Amino acid sequence: MIDIGLNLGNAQFAHDQDAVVQRARDAGVEALILTGTDLAESAAAAELAQRWPGYAFSTAGVHPHDARHWDSQSAQALRELATQPQVVAIGECGLDFNRDFSPRPAQEAAFSAQLELAAELQRPVFLHCRDAHARFVALLEPWMSQLPGAVLHCFTGNGDELAECLALGLHIGVTGWVCDERRGEELRALVPQIPAGRLMIETDAPYLLPRDLSPKPKSRRNEPAFLPHIAASIAMLRGEPVNQLLAHTRATSRAFFRLDEVPL
Repeated sequence: MIDIGLNLGNAQFAHDQDAVVQRARDAGVEALILTGTDLAESAAAAELAQRWPGYAFSTAGVHPHDARHWDSQSAQALRELATQPQVVAIGECGLDFNRDFSPRPAQEAAFSAQLELAAELQRPVFLHCRDAHARFVALLEPWMSQLPGAVLHCFTGNGDELAECLALGLHIGVTGWVCDERRGEELRALVPQIPAGRLMIETDAPYLLPRDLSPKPKSRRNEPAFLPHIAASIAMLRGEPVNQLLAHTRATSRAFFRLDEVPL
């Protein structure tokens, strides 16, 4: 299985990154995609990924929370990062109108610029959308025919939004949100509607520790070793054997991020 979204550079992992990666390996996680959320974190993620060649990869992007810092130099910095073979996607980028840490016009400008860059470099995009579906779709749709792929990471939308995302051609990333019978109730009902070949799985660690994980870690920190628990929950909700779920999500993720093309 492949964890397509992991924040290994987060301070919560500062003292035991190697142990976290080893536990992921021991749990059967065969590859990690480390998420870049701003220019500094994207550079750090690319550097971290080099420690485990062929096992860890990274993305390079500016999250909507940090879009206020986007300027004329940002695209060039991402373009240079993307020349590194372990950097397999542009993002995390998109819109977040829930918390508005950056002004909405700045979010839209940074998102559009990163879509343009991904189209230029022919890299897939790793996307974020929260409480901004209509504008997210409006900005993304014109670029879809020019992008090799797009995955909406940590999907938590409603049924209409899922249908529109699938019609647009998006892949869908599902996290341990499905393991929460309260907040995740709507997503749990929607997971069976995601076609095989469009579904990928992720932890978003250290965030989103599965609520039904037992025993719970004392730190409340999520990590990629818990991906099998998330996968089992998704398989149960879809009514398919775990091995079947792992086979198609693995194949989808490897093809989407072109992992087999990355030189060692």
